[in-house]
Amino acid sequence: MRLRTALATAVAAATIVPLAGVAAADDGGLPPGRHDVAPRKPVVATQPVERPLAEKPAPCALKTGSAFPLDTRIQGGPAEYVPGGESQEWSIGLTNTSGETCDGIHPVLVLVDRDRTLDNSQLRMEFDDPATGRRHPVTFVKTDLDEHIGAFDDGFAGFVIGPGRTVTVRVRLGFTDDTVPGPVTANAAIVQRRGSDGQWVGESGDYHFDIVAEDDLLGALDAELAATGRGSALTGLALTAAVLLVVGAALMSGARRLRGRRD
Repeated sequence: MRLRTALATAVAAATIVPLAGVAAADDGGLPPGRHDVAPRKPVVATQPVERPLAEKPAPCALKTGSAFPLDTRIQGGPAEYVPGGESQEWSIGLTNTSGETCDGIHPVLVLVDRDRTLDNSQLRMEFDDPATGRRHPVTFVKTDLDEHIGAFDDGFAGFVIGPGRTVTVRVRLGFTDDTVPGPVTANAAIVQRRGSDGQWVGESGDYHFDIVAEDDLLGALDAELAATGRGSALTGLALTAAVLLVVGAALMSGARRLRGRRD
């Protein structure tokens, strides 16, 4: 429930990140039947980006019986990240379950670390625009509830997803070497930008992972090897040696026979 509140906060607070002008509607942009989540009052941008009415996308249609028009999944996320290590790649799958095109679509990633030690400056994240192949950085802001909110927008116009189609957004996430190890939970809220307003049109499940020190990672590997049993490793080596001996013996025997024929 805490992270669901964070998602509502992410939609409401999206105006203070590069997603200029994306504020939640008065009802939080929630689809029918989702008013059990009460987002905080949206932060109003000082200079909201107001599109002409002709340029505003139509609201994403809600599929009958669905909470949101976009089915959202975080896919392929690793279980562990090492501070200062290479960024890890995973993806967010966005499937349009409605019968109409959804455009102006922006994922908003919410990160909550258990110990509340994570700082925005320690996060490194970027995403790909599959239509152009261009990479975009993600800038995070921190709320007063210690949630880290990153909107997929640095002037990016948003994803366009046709009816029944899926767009896979590839992302890379990493942490600086001064990041304190600990568990983190991530979730993605999906916002459709409509002029100076934003509509909440999708939500992923939780993605849990750990930030682990490199020494801890090596220790875990050693423990895993110990758990499998040193005898298993020796048995494998013995089998390999036996195969080599058999093959070697066969080769030597063939060589003797060939030599005998020549003589």
